[in-house]
Amino acid sequence: MPTEVIMPQLGDSVSEGTVSKWLKHEGEQVTQFDPLLEVSGDKIDTEIPAPVSGVVLKILTPVGQLVKAGVCLAMIGEAEEKRSPLSPHQQHSQAISADSALGEGNRIRTSNGQVTEYTGYVSPVVARMVAEHQLDLGQIRGTGRDGRITKKDVEAYLAAPTTRAVETLANSDALPRRSDGEDQTERMDNIVQHVDPMKQGSGELVPVSAMRRTIAEHMVRSKLQTAPHVTTVFEVDMSAVLAHREANKAAFAKQGVNLTLTAYFALATTQGLQSQRYLNAQWTNEGIFLHNSVNLGIAVAMDEGLIVPVIKNAGDLNLLGMARAVNDLATRGRSKQLKSDEVQGGTFTITNHGVSGSLLATPIINQPQSAILGIGVVEKRVKVINDMIAIRPCCYVTLTFDHRVADGATGDSFMQKLKDSIENWQ
Repeated sequence: MPTEVIMPQLGDSVSEGTVSKWLKHEGEQVTQFDPLLEVSGDKIDTEIPAPVSGVVLKILTPVGQLVKAGVCLAMIGEAEEKRSPLSPHQQHSQAISADSALGEGNRIRTSNGQVTEYTGYVSPVVARMVAEHQLDLGQIRGTGRDGRITKKDVEAYLAAPTTRAVETLANSDALPRRSDGEDQTERMDNIVQHVDPMKQGSGELVPVSAMRRTIAEHMVRSKLQTAPHVTTVFEVDMSAVLAHREANKAAFAKQGVNLTLTAYFALATTQGLQSQRYLNAQWTNEGIFLHNSVNLGIAVAMDEGLIVPVIKNAGDLNLLGMARAVNDLATRGRSKQLKSDEVQGGTFTITNHGVSGSLLATPIINQPQSAILGIGVVEKRVKVINDMIAIRPCCYVTLTFDHRVADGATGDSFMQKLKDSIENWQ
């Protein structure tokens, strides 16, 4: 009897997701626990494994559709099995999936307030994108089942702004027509130059992934629309930490933990935030909300962009526990094994941009947090100590914070405490 592939609960607070990619197609063989499809939440993509080995008999949920936990996504069985009528559970699952995909349907309005001519169903994800970018669904080519417009169709449409602008201008009087009988080809060339002169010549237009678009929107909202950013820079002598790490890394390795410099900064940061609570806070219209616990976000670089898994209740950890948590989240983050709730609820973020050789950076605050710490590359520098020339391993550490929540004295006080902790590590 065929086995149902059920949409799982992606996290404690995440009960739905959007099917972003099918890794297997109908008729393909699949092995138990092999990745079968990818589901996108608000911040991460999650691979859903095949529950059994067999053949993908039927895919019930198309790409771009928002589905709730418990919905039947596909059927897996033996190649010779006939596709029997849907069971009551499958019918109910499809009804839930279809109901969640209705969205606003043909009630979505265009930028000029008129009802679009598109009458097909759209998922809530597509509906939100249409509303956000003020799009006309009648102008978007649907590639989904029965011509339905999917999330990828909207992303492809958004990735080609020149084509849309040319179509609009070609049918308008935005550019004057020459009286000497300018032909359509000449007019279109003039329109293209008028719309986007930067795209002349050879090149390549790369479609923006959903993850990159989310990051872009998040960064613009944080830097330009939400928080007035200010950055303070401190230089930190890493001699004591490097000596401690050298003396203890073998013992940590025996317990399966890689002792990284990030773990030291994470522990020092957590201790500093417990005394400077206004940096472990967020701005609200009612006042400044001070978090009781430190939920520490650690930025992890991936091929598609940056993800920030969160160490919950970081103040409860010692150096070993912190190093183990950093290792675990970084490893699972790069392998796309994090749950959605593991990248939510952060109260402060650390980004170690020095691992790629960066000397100094001013990171953008991860909203709705109030501050972010940037760690530069460790390198030997010539220093004057007790009126003598010395060579010390140093790095620049930056604190970027929301000036609505804290002033320079607060930021510098936190950084001085962090500097003292690192430079006098025992």
